[in-house]
Amino acid sequence: MIEMNDVIIREMTSDDIDGVLYVEREVFTTPWTREAFEIEINKNELARYIVAEKEGKIIGYGGLWLILDEGHITNIAVYPTYRGQGIGNEIVEKLIHVCEQRGIYNITLEVRKSNLIAQSLYKKYGFIDCGVRRGYYSDTNEDAVIMWRIK
Repeated sequence: MIEMNDVIIREMTSDDIDGVLYVEREVFTTPWTREAFEIEINKNELARYIVAEKEGKIIGYGGLWLILDEGHITNIAVYPTYRGQGIGNEIVEKLIHVCEQRGIYNITLEVRKSNLIAQSLYKKYGFIDCGVRRGYYSDTNEDAVIMWRIK
């Protein structure tokens, strides 16, 4: 568990799903469902999810899959009114730490081509552009930039 300025970064539990859905619906145009998060938390042995909590309220979260010798970040979100406070940084750092604790140093993700703020955040942690998935996001047919962090 990480604490910074009354924000706690900790492992996500099933009890956090309502709070995560609240963030998810505010951040993403096509939010994941409750069932998707329940499967990730309770059934997907490859999945690891964390939450950022402030005063008992979920204000952000991140998740990844640990697949053989690679980490795949599935999603990161911070509630809009809490952006710009370093919470996204803490989530990325914790996800990288989760990978490295398991001897996983190569991490990938996809990010919307238009999401320059997120791309900048990932580049800060050593992720580089490695390709494009054309029409990856079904809601808008937007391309995804494939990014890798390789050690």
